[in-house]
Amino acid sequence: MDESASALLIGCDFSSAPAARKPIVVAVGSSSREGVVELDGFECFASLDAWGAWLSATPAWVGAFDFPFGLPRELVVALGWPSDWKRLVEHYASIDRSAIRSTFAAFCAARPAGGKFAHRATDRPAGSSPSMKWVNPPVAFMLHAGVSRLLAAGASLPGLHVAADGGDRIALEGYPGLLARELVGRRSYKSDQRAAQTEARQRVRGELLAALEAGSPRLGLRLVLAEALRERLLADAKGDLIDAALCLVQAAWGAARRTSEGPGYGLPPDLDPLEGWIVTA
Repeated sequence: MDESASALLIGCDFSSAPAARKPIVVAVGSSSREGVVELDGFECFASLDAWGAWLSATPAWVGAFDFPFGLPRELVVALGWPSDWKRLVEHYASIDRSAIRSTFAAFCAARPAGGKFAHRATDRPAGSSPSMKWVNPPVAFMLHAGVSRLLAAGASLPGLHVAADGGDRIALEGYPGLLARELVGRRSYKSDQRAAQTEARQRVRGELLAALEAGSPRLGLRLVLAEALRERLLADAKGDLIDAALCLVQAAWGAARRTSEGPGYGLPPDLDPLEGWIVTA
């Protein structure tokens, strides 16, 4: 197994507006045995600054983060925004959310029904929402809040950006829904709405966790965790903990492929250096 697979692994379930009731959740673990991802625990952050400070203070990690790292090239070209990734994200971070919403809404309004949003190349194989979407889920705002803090923490984003020091912190774009669908289909296992936090969803969450422990056939990885952590995952009706654990498995898969062709970490050699790619897609 690649030496980076034994480094600290993190999986992040992200919120662009974290609070004590809905924090950013980071699963922490390692993969010192081939085919095994060990979940050690969770870190929770009620503010973006606290999350960013933790990333900066943690000296070396490979992480998968549940928010987009890039915008669709079609959108960027149409708006006349910078076509260099670093300059683009700096420009994007300088715009407030209301301006992002109005700009993207105007772009969509000028397009025909059924094709309102521009998509990245990774969206179709991953089954992910377009990264310009500003509601349900507001991934455009997640990109706005998240990527600049990864850069401030000194992270390298393979295929997009290499940190000035070469980077002991490696950030990969994750998407827990991709792995969850492989294991339990499209059945819902979580909800932020209390009335929808049903026993049926808890049963699916149990099936999803059992499938993670049995191992993903495609990724060749199984999750190992203590009974107390298993109980926390099952009890978390919002699904933030299990989503972070799903991202942790994706981080482990990428870490084991650090030296693969192209940008490494299992990412495609021909990925668009403006749009980025979801690891394991």
